[in-house]
Amino acid sequence: MKRIIFISTVFSALTLFSINTEAEPAAGTEESAAVKAEAEEELCCTSIVVGRNASVDGSVMTSHTCDGHYRTWVRVEPAADWPEGTVHEVFTGTMKTKFREDTAGVRKVLGIPEAAHTYSYYNSGYPCLNEKQLAIGETTFNGPDTLRNPRSPFRIEELARIALQRCSDARSAVILMGSLAEKYGYGDGGECLTVADRNEVWFFEIIGIGATEKGAAWAAARIPDDEVAVSANIPRIGVIDRSDKAGCLCSDNLERVALKYGLWDGKGRFSFWRAFHNDYGDGHNYSYREFYILSHLAPSLGLTYGMDELPLSVKPDSKVDVRQVFELLRATYEGSDWDVAGNMKCKDSKGALVRSPYASAWITADMVNMLNTLKSGSAKAHRTPSVIWCAYSTVIQLREDLPDAIGGICWYSVDNPAQSPRIPFFAGGTALPKAYDRCGQFVYYPDC
Repeated sequence: MKRIIFISTVFSALTLFSINTEAEPAAGTEESAAVKAEAEEELCCTSIVVGRNASVDGSVMTSHTCDGHYRTWVRVEPAADWPEGTVHEVFTGTMKTKFREDTAGVRKVLGIPEAAHTYSYYNSGYPCLNEKQLAIGETTFNGPDTLRNPRSPFRIEELARIALQRCSDARSAVILMGSLAEKYGYGDGGECLTVADRNEVWFFEIIGIGATEKGAAWAAARIPDDEVAVSANIPRIGVIDRSDKAGCLCSDNLERVALKYGLWDGKGRFSFWRAFHNDYGDGHNYSYREFYILSHLAPSLGLTYGMDELPLSVKPDSKVDVRQVFELLRATYEGSDWDVAGNMKCKDSKGALVRSPYASAWITADMVNMLNTLKSGSAKAHRTPSVIWCAYSTVIQLREDLPDAIGGICWYSVDNPAQSPRIPFFAGGTALPKAYDRCGQFVYYPDC
């Protein structure tokens, strides 16, 4: 019976879409675009950040859509005091566990000296907020494969975890993560962490230094207090200005690594993103997500898609409310030239061409391919901020004028950020409802 219903539904959809003989084809929407969009599921996550003077209420904000098949359980890890000589164990494989005690696929890779005291924090897939109003968002940019050394121990989520356990401000967190990765070795692909506290927010971008090399290359840029910024799977930091002690931090080896692997010719001023980018941005330091969000917040700048380099951050035309960040993370470009379902049309009872009732931003790459086979240009394949493969997302506010326990608030949402409610977790929280103990991504639990 279920098969009959499914076949009937698909047949109805095909009928409605295939009669769209008058719609103009959209450029760049052939099968290859859909295949590329499906592949880009591996390029996960979007992070929007807001400086304290750019927000309506003076809060600093960071955010994160964890786009991929990752765990959704969350636990508050308590603060603790540790005897001298305690070893902190570093793991890999924690991103797809089903609950806190699940050890399937988890492997210890390193032991380092533990701190005398560690802060409590929210243990989400990518740890996100501690009791001192230190918060972290994340996006992946991969970078050149030649720089990755999977035998090095530190993955990005473990660097974030230790920073939240040991630090109370963003600058200290950036310095700690960079120094740990340099000392013990960074084994992940290119990553950006958006690190924020009550007063400031930073982009921390890090990459390996070679398949046989132990260490890391990293740069961090402070976002001006009156500006906003976006990271969406492409390195965004440009020219490195080591003389700017207040706004720039980085490892000493950036130029050496880039020269060694032919990523920079040694001429002109060194740019982090130009050396370590992947081809997802078509040679630019942005994709449509960065452009769409920044141009919506600062339309007066007249930003254009196709410009050589998008600014790392911009001053918004008006101050940003947390609800605007929610809205931008729900975006599917509806009504714009990049609307995924913009050409999904059919004829109504009067013969007029209208948007099909089956039109949706949530169609799969397979459906895009099928519709475009029936009629070229019927469906587009653009990567939107909100996607159906999102595991969870966070929008975090940090507020200097309130006690830490209630000043830090994480608006947490499971699944597609366009279709799910956000629940507030406060920095001073000590426990969550048991429904958050298990992950529902891989196994069905009626109480999760």
